[in-house]
Amino acid sequence: MEYRQLGRSGLRVSAVAYGNWVTHGNQLDDDAAAACVKAALDAGITTFDTADRYAQGRAEEALGKALSGVRRSSIELCTKVCLPVGPGANDAGLSRKHIIEGCHASLSRLGTDYLDLYQAHRYDDSVPLEETMLAFADLVRQGKVLYVGASEWTAPQLRAGLRLAAELRIPFIANQPQYSMLWRVVEAEVSPACADLGLGQLAWSPLAMGVLTGRYEPGRRPPAGSRATDGFGGSFIARYSSDLLLSRVRQLRPIAEAAGCTMAQLAVAWVLRRPTVAGAIVGASRPEQLTETARAATVRLDDELMARIDAVLDELVERDPAKTARPNDVMPAWRPPPAAG
Repeated sequence: MEYRQLGRSGLRVSAVAYGNWVTHGNQLDDDAAAACVKAALDAGITTFDTADRYAQGRAEEALGKALSGVRRSSIELCTKVCLPVGPGANDAGLSRKHIIEGCHASLSRLGTDYLDLYQAHRYDDSVPLEETMLAFADLVRQGKVLYVGASEWTAPQLRAGLRLAAELRIPFIANQPQYSMLWRVVEAEVSPACADLGLGQLAWSPLAMGVLTGRYEPGRRPPAGSRATDGFGGSFIARYSSDLLLSRVRQLRPIAEAAGCTMAQLAVAWVLRRPTVAGAIVGASRPEQLTETARAATVRLDDELMARIDAVLDELVERDPAKTARPNDVMPAWRPPPAAG
C-alpha cells in the first residue's frame, strides 16, 4: 500500500481507502462487514470512510464494531454530516445544533473518542457559513475532530470555507468528490481550486458504481448478486447502463492487460494518478474484491495508457462543472422544508 499526505496537512492516508456507503447496514450483515474490514487492514488500508446518513447510522455502527480492538492510532476514521438522518427540522443541514449533535452520535456509533476527518457531506446555503465553520472549530478545539473537510462543494464554496478556516485557525484539509474515468466534473474548477488551496481529494465511486470493473455486459442482464440487481444500489447505477457505454468499457480490457492489472485496478489507478487526489474510496461486498482493488496502489499508468483510456471513453465522459454539487443525483443536495405559515 502507498500512503499519501492529504493536501498540505501532515495527515497521511492510504491511497486506497475503504468506504461503506451501500454495503454495511444494507447489503452486508455485521459478520460480512467485519470480514471486509479485516481484508482491508490485511491489504494495508488504514483509511475508512463512512457517514451518518449511510443506512441511517447502521453503517457507522457496523464499521465501529469491525474496528473494535484495532489500535486507534493505526487508522484514520472519516465520517460526514449534513444529509437527513431523521424526520425532524434539525435532523439535517449544517447548523451548529446538527453538527454538534451529529458528531456526538457518530462518535458513539463508531466507538471512538475522536474523528480523524469530519466532513460536511454537502453545502448548506440555508445556514451562514460562519456558523458552520465555528461549530467545526469548536469540535476541533475540544479534541473530538482532528481535521475538517467537505464533500461535493463547488470551488467558490471551498474557497469561502478555507478563508473562514484560516481565520479560525482550524485545519480544513480535504474535499471528497465523485471522480472516475466517466465522471470528471471536478476537473474544470474544483481540482484547480484544491491545488491552489492545498486541499487533498478523496475520490468516491472511482469504479463508477462498479461499471468500470467490466462486470456488466451490453445486451445482457446484470449478473446475479451484483450491485445492479440490489434493491438499494441498483437505483444508483442506471446512468451507466447503456449498451454504448458498456461496450466502450469492454474496450478498456486490453488497456488493463497492457498495464498488467485487472479492470478494477485500472480504474482506481487512473483516479490515483490525477492531480490533487490523495486517495480513492472503494467499497466491497466480499473480502476478495477488496484484496484485488487494494492492489491498484501499486499500478503505474504511463502517459500512453492514459491517452488510450481517454480515446475510448472521451465522448461518454461527464465534464459539466455545474453538476459538482449534485453528481448523478446519487446523493441530492439537501434543502430544508419551506417554513410553515
